[in-house]
Amino acid sequence: MNIGLLLIFSLPIYFLAYRFYGGFISRVFEENDLTHTPAITMKDGVDYVPTKLGVVFSHHFASIAGAGPIIGPTVALIFGYAPIWLWVVLGTVFIGAVQDYTALFVSIREKGHSIAEVADRTLGRFGFFLLISFTIIMLIYVTSAFLRLTVISLTSLVPLESMKVAPGETILKTIIDSDGILKARIGGIASTSVIIMTLCAPLIGFFLYKKQRNVALIGLFALIIGILSIIMGVVFPVTLNPQVWMILLTFYVIITAGVPVWILLQPRDFINSFLLYFGICFLFVGIIAGGILGVKLQAPAFNIANGVNILGPIWPFLFITVACGAISGFHTLVVGGTISKQISRESDAKRVGYGGMVLESILAVLVILTVAGGLDFATYNSIVNPIAKGATGNPVLAFSLAMGTLLNKSLGFPVAGGTVFGILMIEGFIITTLDTAIRLNRYLFEELWAIIMIKPPKIFKSYIFNASLSAGLMLLLCYSNTFKQIWPIFGSANQLLAVLSLIVVSVWLAKRKKASSFTILPAIFMMITTLYSLWEMLTKQYMPEHNYPLTITAILLILLSIGVIFLAINKLSSHIFPKRKLQYKKHER
Repeated sequence: MNIGLLLIFSLPIYFLAYRFYGGFISRVFEENDLTHTPAITMKDGVDYVPTKLGVVFSHHFASIAGAGPIIGPTVALIFGYAPIWLWVVLGTVFIGAVQDYTALFVSIREKGHSIAEVADRTLGRFGFFLLISFTIIMLIYVTSAFLRLTVISLTSLVPLESMKVAPGETILKTIIDSDGILKARIGGIASTSVIIMTLCAPLIGFFLYKKQRNVALIGLFALIIGILSIIMGVVFPVTLNPQVWMILLTFYVIITAGVPVWILLQPRDFINSFLLYFGICFLFVGIIAGGILGVKLQAPAFNIANGVNILGPIWPFLFITVACGAISGFHTLVVGGTISKQISRESDAKRVGYGGMVLESILAVLVILTVAGGLDFATYNSIVNPIAKGATGNPVLAFSLAMGTLLNKSLGFPVAGGTVFGILMIEGFIITTLDTAIRLNRYLFEELWAIIMIKPPKIFKSYIFNASLSAGLMLLLCYSNTFKQIWPIFGSANQLLAVLSLIVVSVWLAKRKKASSFTILPAIFMMITTLYSLWEMLTKQYMPEHNYPLTITAILLILLSIGVIFLAINKLSSHIFPKRKLQYKKHER
């Protein structure tokens, strides 16, 4: 199939969904810009900060996208491009974007409180406890998976031959590996770039929030910083041992979990967002140009049998492997943890919530087409699903190399340049997710101690203690498990959190006598899918392999989610069918 066709089919679907389905949801919530948002009514300059749409969208998109819409579709391509494309598009329109938008709007209407705090009001104190406990576990796995991906990105090496570069004909720094193959240190370029952008972030934050300078002008400055950081990375790539990177990043996220969002979180995302947007534009133009030139998708449309052998049955494992490209519970934490405290107008919620998920889904479609069109299927398999003993696969490298190859085919761009840009895209996403997730988990631990203790000791209220606990558990799981072990349970937990979010939103809507079937039906489908995937992994992988941490985690996730589901059913029945119950009692008398 021509590489441009699926993209052309996708865009009208997204447009119509945003225009009409997103509009339907805004009417259900009775969106009104005259209603002041929490960012205005509770402004404190630390968490509640009224923020311009462009800045808050950049922060939101960089936070939610992470590596999920790149890594998930890349790994799931083993099933063939057709089923992934269908799930990414339809899953986003009817489930993922609905979850993001509704969770954001509910959080805005509930004074910027998290979905767990909303559960306290809708499901009761026990539901609050269950949802917080579930979310903490899920976030630990989110950060573990993304820490592992960060380390893979920052230490990636690419054979010069794969980039069609002869020895001595590149400015990239190289190294000869144990097999005698000459490889470029593209991970070192990303390392230097990340360090420079992080060091410059406070300066951007100062001009944006303290001096209130023009956003376009500061945006140009941020773009220059991003470009210079890449140039410096090419000249001076930073190369460290993977274990050293794990420890350094752990200490870094502990520090950033407590500083005001305008110092590091928002401005670093603002800088990163330009690389991400340019990357998406490059992929978009490359795919359209490739379509005009007749570039074909090299992956099969359907490859179900091989996919089953490597990942498991297409249902449910396709759905949890794709993860953030179609629906993600992590987005709920972002919108309720930070974004709802920054939205200045209610109408911005649709643009940020529904629109942000649509853009992420477009990115996932671009990734599917890039990997399927940029790499021949044998090369893809050798990188992502290597058969060598002890090899774990490198989806980061697969996407980066595919991007370089595709841009070379369609635009004549050097393969090496496109490959470097691809890994920078991924790294920008991942670091942002780590920052945001540890900060969110710190908040949740603080809430958990307040639930289980009447008077929590002072140390349990310390951001250093809670951030260190979150980061320490992240490091422990990352250090003791491979990417392929962490990603499936992360995907299941992530999707299941989305289910719980949709359930809480459904009860919130039903309590106010508003339509809720558009959130209840997706919740039922995803609930069955994710619980079954956890059961499959528990009984066929974790228990037989005696992997006790993952076994215990899977059991806890199942039990906690079932508890929330039963509470929700009870609440929904009382709100949806109150008159029937009353009539029944009257009849009995």
